[in-house]
Amino acid sequence: MDKNINIKVKVWRQKNAKTKGYFETVELKNISQGSSFLEMLDILNEKLISEGQTPVAFDHDCREGICGMCSLYINGHPHGPDSEITTCQLHMRKFEEGDTITIEPWRSAGFPVIRDLTVDRTAFDKIMQAGGFVSVNTGGIPDANCIPIPKKNADLAMDAASCIGCGACVAACKNGSAMLFVSAKVSQFALLPQGKVEANRRAKAMVAKMDELGFGNCTNTRACEMECPKNVSISNIARLNREFIKAKFKD
Repeated sequence: MDKNINIKVKVWRQKNAKTKGYFETVELKNISQGSSFLEMLDILNEKLISEGQTPVAFDHDCREGICGMCSLYINGHPHGPDSEITTCQLHMRKFEEGDTITIEPWRSAGFPVIRDLTVDRTAFDKIMQAGGFVSVNTGGIPDANCIPIPKKNADLAMDAASCIGCGACVAACKNGSAMLFVSAKVSQFALLPQGKVEANRRAKAMVAKMDELGFGNCTNTRACEMECPKNVSISNIARLNREFIKAKFKD
Protein backbone atom coordinates (compact mmCIF):
# COMPACT_ATOMS: atom_id res chain seq x y z
CA MET A 1 0.00 0.00 0.00
CA ASP A 2 1.29 3.45 -0.94
CA LYS A 3 2.24 5.77 1.92
CA ASN A 4 3.20 9.42 2.27
CA ILE A 5 6.88 10.33 2.53
CA ASN A 6 8.94 13.41 3.31
CA ILE A 7 11.70 14.16 0.81
CA LYS A 8 14.18 16.81 -0.24
CA VAL A 9 14.32 17.89 -3.88
CA LYS A 10 17.65 19.23 -5.08
CA VAL A 11 16.66 20.88 -8.35
CA TRP A 12 18.72 22.72 -10.97
CA ARG A 13 17.81 26.39 -11.44
CA GLN A 14 19.09 28.38 -14.42
CA LYS A 15 17.55 31.51 -15.91
CA ASN A 16 18.79 30.83 -19.45
CA ALA A 17 21.66 29.30 -21.44
CA LYS A 18 23.95 32.28 -20.82
CA THR A 19 23.56 32.54 -17.04
CA LYS A 20 25.24 30.37 -14.43
CA GLY A 21 23.03 27.71 -12.89
CA TYR A 22 22.84 26.40 -9.35
CA PHE A 23 21.10 23.75 -7.25
CA GLU A 24 18.23 24.73 -4.97
CA THR A 25 17.04 22.35 -2.24
CA VAL A 26 13.37 22.30 -1.26
CA GLU A 27 11.75 20.12 1.41
CA LEU A 28 8.44 18.48 0.54
CA LYS A 29 6.23 16.78 3.10
CA ASN A 30 3.52 14.14 2.78
CA ILE A 31 4.16 13.23 -0.85
CA SER A 32 2.11 10.20 -1.82
CA GLN A 33 4.16 7.34 -3.19
CA GLY A 34 1.25 6.70 -5.55
CA SER A 35 1.81 10.02 -7.32
CA SER A 36 3.87 10.33 -10.46
CA PHE A 37 7.19 12.15 -10.54
CA LEU A 38 5.69 15.01 -12.55
CA GLU A 39 2.81 15.30 -10.08
CA MET A 40 5.45 15.70 -7.37
CA LEU A 41 6.99 18.53 -9.42
CA ASP A 42 3.54 20.11 -9.71
CA ILE A 43 3.28 20.02 -5.91
CA LEU A 44 6.77 21.52 -5.67
CA ASN A 45 5.74 24.40 -7.94
CA GLU A 46 2.52 25.00 -5.99
CA LYS A 47 4.64 25.32 -2.86
CA LEU A 48 7.06 27.75 -4.52
CA ILE A 49 4.24 29.87 -5.94
CA SER A 50 2.47 30.01 -2.56
CA GLU A 51 5.72 31.30 -1.04
CA GLY A 52 6.07 33.98 -3.71
CA GLN A 53 8.94 32.23 -5.50
CA THR A 54 9.46 31.42 -9.16
CA PRO A 55 8.24 27.92 -10.13
CA VAL A 56 10.60 25.39 -11.72
CA ALA A 57 10.33 25.20 -15.51
CA PHE A 58 10.13 21.65 -16.88
CA ASP A 59 8.83 20.07 -20.08
CA HIS A 60 5.82 17.78 -20.31
CA ASP A 61 3.00 17.07 -22.73
CA CYS A 62 1.23 13.72 -23.04
CA ARG A 63 2.27 12.26 -19.65
CA GLU A 64 1.73 8.86 -21.27
CA GLY A 65 5.31 7.97 -22.17
CA ILE A 66 5.02 8.53 -25.91
CA CYS A 67 6.19 12.10 -26.62
CA GLY A 68 9.58 12.21 -24.87
CA MET A 69 9.20 15.78 -23.62
CA CYS A 70 9.45 14.87 -19.91
CA SER A 71 13.21 14.57 -20.17
CA LEU A 72 14.88 14.88 -16.76
CA TYR A 73 18.14 13.60 -15.31
CA ILE A 74 17.16 12.11 -11.93
CA ASN A 75 19.70 10.82 -9.41
CA GLY A 76 22.24 10.25 -12.17
CA HIS A 77 19.89 8.52 -14.61
CA PRO A 78 18.01 9.86 -17.63
CA HIS A 79 14.30 9.48 -16.79
CA GLY A 80 15.17 8.26 -13.28
CA PRO A 81 16.10 5.02 -11.52
CA ASP A 82 13.42 2.82 -13.12
CA SER A 83 13.97 1.07 -16.47
CA GLU A 84 12.06 1.19 -19.77
CA ILE A 85 10.05 4.26 -18.78
CA THR A 86 9.99 7.99 -19.39
CA THR A 87 10.00 10.49 -16.51
CA CYS A 88 6.21 10.87 -16.57
CA GLN A 89 5.86 7.11 -15.96
CA LEU A 90 8.13 7.21 -12.92
CA HIS A 91 6.28 6.99 -9.61
CA MET A 92 7.29 8.19 -6.18
CA ARG A 93 7.17 4.64 -4.81
CA LYS A 94 10.69 4.30 -6.23
CA PHE A 95 11.83 6.66 -3.46
CA GLU A 96 11.90 6.32 0.32
CA GLU A 97 11.33 8.46 3.39
CA GLY A 98 14.04 11.10 3.79
CA ASP A 99 15.51 10.69 0.28
CA THR A 100 17.19 13.61 -1.45
CA ILE A 101 16.28 13.58 -5.14
CA THR A 102 18.65 15.40 -7.51
CA ILE A 103 17.01 16.66 -10.69
CA GLU A 104 18.97 18.10 -13.62
CA PRO A 105 18.35 18.95 -17.27
CA TRP A 106 19.94 17.02 -20.14
CA ARG A 107 23.64 17.89 -20.37
CA SER A 108 24.79 18.28 -23.97
CA ALA A 109 26.21 20.94 -26.27
CA GLY A 110 23.41 20.01 -28.66
CA PHE A 111 20.72 20.66 -26.01
CA PRO A 112 21.28 24.17 -24.58
CA VAL A 113 19.30 25.05 -21.46
CA ILE A 114 16.26 27.26 -22.04
CA ARG A 115 15.36 27.61 -18.36
CA ASP A 116 15.81 25.39 -15.29
CA LEU A 117 15.06 21.81 -16.40
CA THR A 118 13.92 22.72 -19.92
CA VAL A 119 16.37 22.30 -22.79
CA ASP A 120 16.18 23.09 -26.49
CA ARG A 121 15.85 19.74 -28.28
CA THR A 122 15.13 21.19 -31.73
CA ALA A 123 18.51 19.79 -32.81
CA PHE A 124 16.76 16.43 -33.24
CA ASP A 125 14.15 18.09 -35.47
CA LYS A 126 16.93 19.57 -37.61
CA ILE A 127 18.55 16.14 -37.99
CA MET A 128 15.21 14.68 -39.09
CA GLN A 129 14.69 17.55 -41.54
CA ALA A 130 18.12 16.84 -43.02
CA GLY A 131 17.03 13.45 -44.27
CA GLY A 132 14.69 11.52 -42.00
CA PHE A 133 11.80 11.16 -44.41
CA VAL A 134 10.73 9.50 -47.68
CA SER A 135 10.00 12.03 -50.45
CA VAL A 136 9.58 9.63 -53.38
CA ASN A 137 6.04 9.43 -54.74
CA THR A 138 4.74 6.02 -53.71
CA GLY A 139 1.22 6.55 -55.02
CA GLY A 140 -1.91 5.82 -53.00
CA ILE A 141 -1.96 3.90 -49.77
CA PRO A 142 -1.33 0.24 -50.71
CA ASP A 143 -2.87 -2.77 -49.03
CA ALA A 144 -0.81 -4.04 -46.12
CA ASN A 145 0.46 -7.12 -47.95
CA CYS A 146 1.09 -5.59 -51.39
CA ILE A 147 4.78 -4.94 -50.76
CA PRO A 148 6.52 -8.12 -49.64
CA ILE A 149 8.81 -7.38 -46.68
CA PRO A 150 10.50 -10.14 -44.67
CA LYS A 151 9.01 -10.29 -41.18
CA LYS A 152 12.46 -9.95 -39.62
CA ASN A 153 13.05 -6.66 -41.46
CA ALA A 154 9.57 -5.39 -40.65
CA ASP A 155 10.07 -6.16 -36.95
CA LEU A 156 13.48 -4.47 -36.89
CA ALA A 157 12.09 -1.40 -38.66
CA MET A 158 9.23 -1.17 -36.15
CA ASP A 159 11.65 -1.55 -33.24
CA ALA A 160 13.78 1.29 -34.62
CA ALA A 161 10.71 3.45 -35.23
CA SER A 162 9.75 3.10 -31.55
CA CYS A 163 12.37 5.78 -30.73
CA ILE A 164 10.51 8.82 -29.38
CA GLY A 165 13.43 11.24 -29.74
CA CYS A 166 13.55 12.12 -26.04
CA GLY A 167 17.34 12.52 -25.94
CA ALA A 168 18.03 10.11 -23.09
CA CYS A 169 20.72 8.49 -25.24
CA VAL A 170 22.54 11.81 -25.53
CA ALA A 171 22.18 12.52 -21.81
CA ALA A 172 23.52 9.07 -20.87
CA CYS A 173 26.50 9.20 -23.23
CA LYS A 174 29.79 10.51 -21.82
CA ASN A 175 30.46 11.98 -25.26
CA GLY A 176 27.00 13.48 -25.73
CA SER A 177 26.55 11.37 -28.85
CA ALA A 178 23.27 11.26 -30.78
CA MET A 179 24.22 8.10 -32.69
CA LEU A 180 21.45 5.94 -31.19
CA PHE A 181 18.77 8.43 -32.18
CA VAL A 182 20.16 9.00 -35.68
CA SER A 183 20.75 5.29 -36.28
CA ALA A 184 17.20 4.45 -35.21
CA LYS A 185 15.76 6.99 -37.64
CA VAL A 186 18.03 5.82 -40.46
CA SER A 187 17.26 2.16 -39.73
CA GLN A 188 13.50 2.52 -39.81
CA PHE A 189 13.82 3.55 -43.47
CA ALA A 190 16.89 1.55 -44.50
CA LEU A 191 15.14 -1.73 -43.71
CA LEU A 192 12.10 -1.01 -45.90
CA PRO A 193 11.76 -0.79 -49.72
CA GLN A 194 10.31 2.74 -49.55
CA GLY A 195 13.46 4.01 -47.90
CA LYS A 196 15.97 2.50 -50.33
CA VAL A 197 15.68 5.21 -53.01
CA GLU A 198 17.16 7.96 -50.85
CA ALA A 199 19.24 5.75 -48.55
CA ASN A 200 22.65 7.12 -49.53
CA ARG A 201 21.68 10.78 -49.31
CA ARG A 202 19.83 10.20 -46.02
CA ALA A 203 22.73 8.58 -44.18
CA LYS A 204 25.22 11.25 -45.21
CA ALA A 205 22.88 14.19 -44.57
CA MET A 206 21.75 13.10 -41.12
CA VAL A 207 25.28 12.27 -39.92
CA ALA A 208 26.57 15.59 -41.27
CA LYS A 209 23.82 17.52 -39.49
CA MET A 210 24.45 15.60 -36.25
CA ASP A 211 28.14 16.57 -36.38
CA GLU A 212 27.32 20.17 -37.28
CA LEU A 213 25.04 20.56 -34.24
CA GLY A 214 27.79 19.61 -31.80
CA PHE A 215 26.95 16.06 -30.76
CA GLY A 216 29.88 13.83 -29.80
CA ASN A 217 31.19 10.59 -31.27
CA CYS A 218 30.11 7.08 -30.32
CA THR A 219 32.61 4.97 -28.38
CA ASN A 220 30.31 1.97 -27.82
CA THR A 221 29.89 2.20 -24.04
CA ARG A 222 26.22 1.14 -24.50
CA ALA A 223 25.03 3.64 -21.90
CA CYS A 224 22.53 4.91 -24.49
CA GLU A 225 20.99 1.47 -24.92
CA MET A 226 20.82 0.89 -21.15
CA GLU A 227 18.96 4.15 -20.51
CA CYS A 228 16.69 4.22 -23.58
CA PRO A 229 13.04 4.13 -22.42
CA LYS A 230 12.05 2.23 -25.56
CA ASN A 231 14.91 -0.32 -25.57
CA VAL A 232 16.30 0.80 -28.93
CA SER A 233 19.26 -1.47 -29.72
CA ILE A 234 22.79 -0.29 -30.54
CA SER A 235 22.70 -2.76 -33.44
CA ASN A 236 21.11 0.19 -35.24
CA ILE A 237 24.38 2.09 -34.84
CA ALA A 238 26.19 -0.69 -36.70
CA ARG A 239 23.57 -0.46 -39.44
CA LEU A 240 24.02 3.32 -39.65
CA ASN A 241 27.77 2.85 -40.02
CA ARG A 242 27.23 0.37 -42.84
CA GLU A 243 24.75 2.69 -44.59
CA PHE A 244 27.15 5.62 -44.25
CA ILE A 245 30.16 3.66 -45.57
CA LYS A 246 28.16 2.33 -48.53
CA ALA A 247 27.09 5.88 -49.37
CA LYS A 248 30.65 7.13 -49.24
CA PHE A 249 31.88 4.31 -51.50
CA LYS A 250 29.21 5.17 -54.04
CA ASP A 251 30.49 8.76 -54.06
